[in-house]
Amino acid sequence: MIEPLVTAWKQERVARSATEDPGSCDLREVVNALLYQNRTDCQWRLLPHDLPTWSAVFYYFSLWREDGLDQRIQEILRCQVRERSRRLEDPSLVITDTQSVRVAAGVPKKTTGLDANKKTPGRKRGLAVDVLGLITVVILAASAHDNEAGITLLDQAAERCGMRLKKVLVDQGFKDAVIIHGAVKDITVEVVRRNPDDKGKGFVPQPKRWVVEQVNGTLMLHRRLARDYDHRPDNAASRVYWASTAGMLRRLTTPTPTWRDDVELAA
Repeated sequence: MIEPLVTAWKQERVARSATEDPGSCDLREVVNALLYQNRTDCQWRLLPHDLPTWSAVFYYFSLWREDGLDQRIQEILRCQVRERSRRLEDPSLVITDTQSVRVAAGVPKKTTGLDANKKTPGRKRGLAVDVLGLITVVILAASAHDNEAGITLLDQAAERCGMRLKKVLVDQGFKDAVIIHGAVKDITVEVVRRNPDDKGKGFVPQPKRWVVEQVNGTLMLHRRLARDYDHRPDNAASRVYWASTAGMLRRLTTPTPTWRDDVELAA
């Protein structure tokens, strides 16, 4: 499903530099290696020997991140998933949230911080999702305020979704700065507050906002995302896009039975 995009990227790369060696590495196996590492969290040098060498995989991972191919693949698959669910390509409603993730030893201190609210050292991962999954992601130091992540996510979501984006749901961690920034872009930002009656009941899913929590939980199935190992924040963001790509590829290639199929089988 993503072969045409990867092939077009390779041809464009060669056309830009006639002297560049196009390489003989099987790009399908490179993608397999990235998805394998995302899922299992193995080190670069411990990739299985039946996959391309770790240096080749890292080389293409870096190139695709620099050229934005990982985001283009994820974006096109997201549109296909929405069309399969009989929705328009671009959503009118987006939900945003942030998650603080601990970092591994060796990650540069200048890219990390301490989330004073959650008492978590590391990085802050901000997500913007529609009702079916991921739209965009931003990686910041955990010490950054949710407003900083929210404003960046608003800009990125508006760029990806265009004029159809009319409403964004956020939690109480986002303050007036995000609401004002949304108003400037003609986007209504609504703060979803907890029901006072739910106090003391633990985690209670909020209407519509529960989708972003589900996406966070799904991403955690990819062990590479359970802790931030990447020295560069943009590498960490690319990991999220590849994890989202893996999930949407399964959706698009696995038949989803419906009640109509059950009726036809019974008949």
